[in-house]
Amino acid sequence: GSTGDGPRGTAHKTEVLQEVGGFSRFQFLVLHLISFSRLVIPLHFLLHNFISAVPPHRCALPHLENYGAQADEETLELSIPRNPSGALSSCTAFFAPYGNVSNSSAVALPCQNGWVYERSKFLSTTVTEWDLVCDNMKFNQSLATFFFVGVTLGGVLFGNLSDKFGRKPMLLVSFVLGGIMGTLAAFSVSYTMFAVTRTLCGVALTGITITTISLSIEWADIKHRTFTGIIVSLVWSVGNMLLALLAYFIRDWRHLMLVVTSPFLPALIIWWWIPESARWLLVNGKVEAAQKFLSQCAKMNGKFNQTTPHLQHLRVSGLFHCTYLDLVKTTKLRKITACCGIFWFAVAFTYYGISFKITGFGLNMYLTHFTYAAIEVPAKVLTYFTLDRVGRRNVQAWSLIITGIFIGINTVIPTDYGLVRTLVAVTGKGFSESAFTTAFLYTTELFPTVLRQCGLGYTSFVGRIGSSLAPLIMLLEDVWEFTPPLIFATVAILGGCVVFLLSETLNTRLPESIQDVEEERFVWACVSGCLEMFATWFVWPHLTFQFFCSSRNKRTPENQLENIEMN
Repeated sequence: GSTGDGPRGTAHKTEVLQEVGGFSRFQFLVLHLISFSRLVIPLHFLLHNFISAVPPHRCALPHLENYGAQADEETLELSIPRNPSGALSSCTAFFAPYGNVSNSSAVALPCQNGWVYERSKFLSTTVTEWDLVCDNMKFNQSLATFFFVGVTLGGVLFGNLSDKFGRKPMLLVSFVLGGIMGTLAAFSVSYTMFAVTRTLCGVALTGITITTISLSIEWADIKHRTFTGIIVSLVWSVGNMLLALLAYFIRDWRHLMLVVTSPFLPALIIWWWIPESARWLLVNGKVEAAQKFLSQCAKMNGKFNQTTPHLQHLRVSGLFHCTYLDLVKTTKLRKITACCGIFWFAVAFTYYGISFKITGFGLNMYLTHFTYAAIEVPAKVLTYFTLDRVGRRNVQAWSLIITGIFIGINTVIPTDYGLVRTLVAVTGKGFSESAFTTAFLYTTELFPTVLRQCGLGYTSFVGRIGSSLAPLIMLLEDVWEFTPPLIFATVAILGGCVVFLLSETLNTRLPESIQDVEEERFVWACVSGCLEMFATWFVWPHLTFQFFCSSRNKRTPENQLENIEMN
């Protein structure tokens, strides 16, 4: 059946992971292997900023040498009209050189013979490859949307498959698919081929994202979940800084595409040493496989002799096969599913709305992108220390709300104040990254093991709808320049407010079954979270509450892995 409940079991004194060493050498090895294999994700997600950049361009003029590529401005203005701003037009030219632009018979027409591009910043991009400028510019922005459509589909596909077949097999499928599609994209012979391969590459990258985050969290004990989530997310920042450096030195889009795809090869090799989730194996009845990986963990952590009797007598109470429908079958899961979908949309929509805007701040695009990535590191360090003090829910909510506020502030700052706008934008980017970092950890802790990948798949699906819409929303600048930032700010603030409807997961065990989510002892997290938020506004009630919580925690067994019995 697909109930996800099953008979209840009891754990012998402490959780299995604590028995085999808690968070020691084995977990550190797994964390490092997973982190390196995730390096390819940021290299592709914001790649559009560079491989599809729009260089300065103007109409090709057949009567001039090299179509006017090296012509001076005095020569060009005889054949190209000026915009109201005084700059030479990028999309129109006089049908023939009349010798005098003031000639009343001169008629400006759309480019008839293609375009010439300035090659000082880029040797080639998808724009120069297929002339995606002027009336065709919408096709260039659509490339980012196509990629995120693939990312969206990947969340649904791999979320369900990895809950059914396991995290590790789906991780292998993701690596293989991503490597093949990334390579084919670099050798694309048409716009359509490139769009299709990038879409499928997005599917694969989501598979890597949600399977690795589950693997890392499910191998961590309760005290190190925050640490694990932050370390895994730091790879994103390092990868984005690396992307800026690679793009700076590699100005040809095909070569850059191949270079950022190359990490798939070592990731395939690393895959052999990444263990399957022991939690997933146990709740799916694969006891022998779970014993194998737990024994390896115990040996590496120096706990094998103490845990051997317990590992030999592991058993599960039942088999559970869940689907996406189980996310909405019970009351509390429906609430979690709805709220997580809303704040994930806001997180991704806002993050990519900021990330795709890397021009207009007075810095070159490479430095802006690198700065955006670099600010994420201290933001994540601050998030790490904050998460265990004010809780997941408060960090998730307020990081979104503050991001929206900073976007709104930047809207009213005049463009002449480039440095100020850059500082405000970078600060907002830091808070948006904090929201994204927390989202993965918070969502993983809210959904039970039997539905965790489905939950991550669903939230990834909704979030990527947001990231797919972000580049399209930016096209509304042509209607009114303030439209995109106002939309991004409003969505961020509203999404942050919705988070307050969810429960707190700080210092609570990971729920294993749907029953764990629905029953009272997991609901305690919601009650305590609401009380804690209230208590933070007053000093003496807060002290009283901390004492009450500590007393309650002493009575509640920590780190129980449900559905497991030890004889």
